[in-house]
Amino acid sequence: MSYEDILYLPRPVSRRYAPMAMIDRAAQFAPFAALTGHEAMLEETARLTDRPMELTESAVAELNQALQCLSEGMTVLVTVFIPDERKAGGAYVERSGIIRKVDSYGQSLIFTDGTDVPFQYLAKLEIVG
Repeated sequence: MSYEDILYLPRPVSRRYAPMAMIDRAAQFAPFAALTGHEAMLEETARLTDRPMELTESAVAELNQALQCLSEGMTVLVTVFIPDERKAGGAYVERSGIIRKVDSYGQSLIFTDGTDVPFQYLAKLEIVG
């Protein structure tokens, strides 16, 4: 096909619409976020979590003994596993506080600030005072 008959014709100009401003023309070709949320997903996937460690029999016995000695008003330092809400695993956190209640029925320690620590997530328990 030969386009010589139309090759040198002037560019058609619309009688109905005004010519578009150069800034508006450029905006048509501006980059756009084709994969919205992709960057956040990559960051979440790259975030590391710990697995809950399996306690030895002696560590379990030590925890049980410490739990038997606890009473209201004692200050303790606990290492507790906090499960991650978004992916498998979690993180170990140290917390200290004053015991409000040892809930043997609900299997948890309740601190005066309202923090509830389930026994199943306890890794270490030290009585400070």
